[in-house]
Amino acid sequence: MKQFFKFMFASMLGFFLTSVIIFFILAGIFASMASFARKDIVKVDKNSVLHLKFDKDIIDRGGRGPFEDFDFISGRLTASIGLNEVLENIRKAKEDDNISGIFLDLDILQAGFATTEEIRKALLDFKESDKFIISYGEVFSQNAYYLGSVADYLYLNPEGTIDFRGINAQLLFFKHMLDRLGIDAQIIRHGEYKSAGEPFFLDEMSPENREQTLAFISSIWNNVVKGISETRTLSVNHLNYVADNFLTRTAGKAFENGMIDGVKYYDEVLDEMRVRLGLDEGDDINFITYSRYRNAPRPESMPSVASRDKIAVVYGMGTIISGDAGERFIASDRIAAAIRKARLDESVKAIVFRINSGGGSALASDVILREVRLAAKEKPVVATMGDVAASGGYYIACAADHIIASPNTITGSIGVFGLIPNMQEFFNEKLGITFDNVKTNELSDFGSFNRPLTATEEQIIRELIDEIYQSFINHVAEGRGLPVETIDKIGRGRVWSGVDAKRIGLIDDFGGLQLAVEKAAELAEIEKYRIVEYPKRKDFFTQLMEEFGGVQDRWIQKRLGDKYKYIELINEAEHITGIQARLPYEIILH
Repeated sequence: MKQFFKFMFASMLGFFLTSVIIFFILAGIFASMASFARKDIVKVDKNSVLHLKFDKDIIDRGGRGPFEDFDFISGRLTASIGLNEVLENIRKAKEDDNISGIFLDLDILQAGFATTEEIRKALLDFKESDKFIISYGEVFSQNAYYLGSVADYLYLNPEGTIDFRGINAQLLFFKHMLDRLGIDAQIIRHGEYKSAGEPFFLDEMSPENREQTLAFISSIWNNVVKGISETRTLSVNHLNYVADNFLTRTAGKAFENGMIDGVKYYDEVLDEMRVRLGLDEGDDINFITYSRYRNAPRPESMPSVASRDKIAVVYGMGTIISGDAGERFIASDRIAAAIRKARLDESVKAIVFRINSGGGSALASDVILREVRLAAKEKPVVATMGDVAASGGYYIACAADHIIASPNTITGSIGVFGLIPNMQEFFNEKLGITFDNVKTNELSDFGSFNRPLTATEEQIIRELIDEIYQSFINHVAEGRGLPVETIDKIGRGRVWSGVDAKRIGLIDDFGGLQLAVEKAAELAEIEKYRIVEYPKRKDFFTQLMEEFGGVQDRWIQKRLGDKYKYIELINEAEHITGIQARLPYEIILH
């Protein structure tokens, strides 16, 4: 009996202490969230400088939900940065008489080249207000330098460096590893450029894959050096010479070659800024951070957002999968429902579909395409592409009335593939596991992974893939008003840059979110409108429960930093089922 009471009181004490800890954690969370939710109006002082420090992952849709920006590990609000809000606030700063300039405090930019291009275009527009932009960094990544090169004055720390060496695309190949494990990756594909399975059965790029990869990274690089050439008044040949010889490896060499305007420490940059602002030495600079400026009121000179007419912006980011999932996936149920809701809302006069995806499930893509088609019959639909909108990502865009992409967007990849691993040797020889079965019909065990595909099974899968590919190019041909034969010629799984995509008719214009909204308004013949975003955020308690469930992932992400993307790729693998319309690989340009 004594032992019983001992364990009972110990359990009660443990429960009490746990409850107290949880109470204080929740109290801290709710206090932080309440502060965040208030969104107090921020007053901007005269002669202020907007301080832009892009030190978080830049995603298409910013975190305005109650837990989107909350770090449960540190207990702080550490927002990812929303491209939509960045563009809005740069436009706001242009019209704000209290903002005298922008300070681009750059380092490693966590964004693709297309996202960088959109921000850069917004900054170029800001410069038309005759306000200054000063950029400074200690270490510039290539896309950070591309963004910073828009500045009136670009400075580098004396011990700093600029990683300006051209674009490299490196692939991982797993064939030898799979051979050692006794796994045969059985790949069936349509299109010689559809190289999604190559890492599993080759040990280097195929000639077709090498050709397409070199073509699109060269196109993106050419656009980057062209932009730098225009803002830095340096020739393209000189910029390529600098890159070939890595002449930005030291601050001195970067200055000698015209890549920067000076070599300065941070305090020296601030001294120069004081001069630009007409301040005395030692005076405080009225910096206002991006996170605070988001809550500053819109200047009266900007168009009013108080209008009954709406333009719906539907955000689709990540791998395309069936079912429902969070914002990092384009889940067919969730995205189709969002497009349907915008279509049925009579106050929504046009739809902008923002796509940032390398593709995924062919079936899920078709479910979403159906809703895009239905919407386009009732109101204008404009597709806008982010860093990547390829394969399934292009599939869901092709029915839009107008397609807009950055010159740096990676798109196309109109092709289909299937992968069924044969793990017979792995199970039998490596693990000592054997299988046996009985079946009622000839194909009851169709596609089993513990044996090779039969000739019949392979033929069935090939016919299915060919049928889906034919459906794919028919959809694109109808959406783009081009012959099926033309789409087949530019399809076959080939990946294109935005520049080449426009040349061959896969897109209509160069631009980003802002141009897409303006085009949607033009097609809808409306001048005054407000933006509504879809899909709608989940309710408070749903997000709370989901975030508690994801604490472990957050902890791993915090420790791994940018290397966490490889964990994400593994996690995405569990969603790969059925026939896929995906990019050949995960593309990370640097």
